Parts: sequence; C-alpha cells; structure tokens
Amino acid sequence: MGAIQNDWLEPLSGEFKKPYYRELYQKVKHEYETSTVFPEPDDIFNAFEVTPLSRVKVVILGQDPYHNNGQAHGMCFSVKPEVDTPPSLVNIYQELRDDLGCEIPNNGYLKKWADQGVMLLNTVLTVRAHAANSHQGIGWEKFTDAAIQILNEQDRPMVFLLWGRPAQNKKTMLTNPKHLILEAPHPSPLSAYRGFFGCKHFSKTNAYLEANGLEPIDWQIENI
Repeated sequence: MGAIQNDWLEPLSGEFKKPYYRELYQKVKHEYETSTVFPEPDDIFNAFEVTPLSRVKVVILGQDPYHNNGQAHGMCFSVKPEVDTPPSLVNIYQELRDDLGCEIPNNGYLKKWADQGVMLLNTVLTVRAHAANSHQGIGWEKFTDAAIQILNEQDRPMVFLLWGRPAQNKKTMLTNPKHLILEAPHPSPLSAYRGFFGCKHFSKTNAYLEANGLEPIDWQIENI
C-alpha cells in the first residue's frame, strides 16, 4: 500500500499501530494478491497526500471508490482524466452550473479541487473490482473516522459537505463550532432530484470561506 508522508502522518501515526489496522493491512494485502482491487496500491491514500491537513478548507465525504476499470485514483467522486465522467459527478457538475455558472467540463478529474484544499475523502479506501461496498466493514471506517476526528479538531474555519446517508452518519463526530456542515441527498441519479439539485452547496461554501477571510474555491474544472 502507498504511504502517507506529509503533515497527516503524525496525527494518524497512532492508528497504524493499532490491532485493527494491522488486520486491515493484512486483509487488503491479501485482496490485492488474490483479486482485482481499486485503486492502484500507490493511490490508496491520495486524498491525504494531495490535500495536506494544514491546507484543508473543505471536506467532501464519499463512500467507497469507483469499482469499474480505471476509474478510482484515491479521491472521492474523481476519475482519471481519460475516463468517462460517472453519473454522480455529472450531477455534481450540473449543480455547479446552476449554482455558480460553471461550464461542464469534458472530464471528471478533480485534482484541481484537492490542490485548493478540498479533501475528497472516501470512508472506505479500497474496493474489489465490480463489487460496490465489497471492502465495507474490514476496518477502513475506523481509520477514516480517526481522520474525521482530526479534521474536527482543527481550530479554523472549514466546511463539510455531507451528501447522502452514509456521509450524514458522520455528523455526530463534527462538533467544532468553527466548521460549517452542509447536508443534501447524494448526487447519484437515484437521489439527486430529492434535494441535491438546488442545494447551492458550492456558493454557500465559498460565502463561508470568504466571510472568514479565506480564499474561495475555484470550482471550475477545465477541459482536457
């Protein structure tokens, strides 16, 4: 598996020593050895590597990685540049267009957001090919809960975007009065029409950041 090497390492280092993480490591290692698993091992911790803790301004919580070939690369909702934009992200782009007037790009590569401090964190970091939620319950949730606790302890303005029930289940962990929590249905085609469309989370996020003296996010993803 890849390794975390930036300022996330120290606050998370205790997790790597716990029995659950040793078991998780062995399970994931075995899965990679015996099955097709996504993302690539070196990409598992990309959400942490690309968005250092000190730079996190916004957190988008996803569930588990995309499970079709070539899609997942360690950041929730994002796909590699050459991969078709998945339906949930199509709906995210539609809301961005309606909310902020963003053009809908020809790709689903969201690294530009992560580089600006938008942490794209799945609560489960690996998945077996073509089997959604197949690595649920093997230990990743304990690890990402620890990361969410660390984020909750950051004494600075931050916005959490909780889309769908699994993400909203983490709300009880978010107790910092300096953090804004925004909730909406998941952007998947099954639920986006129940209130994701029209939630205006992107403009609300930027308004909160600016009100607290922070640079707003440039949400426009460019064509490739």
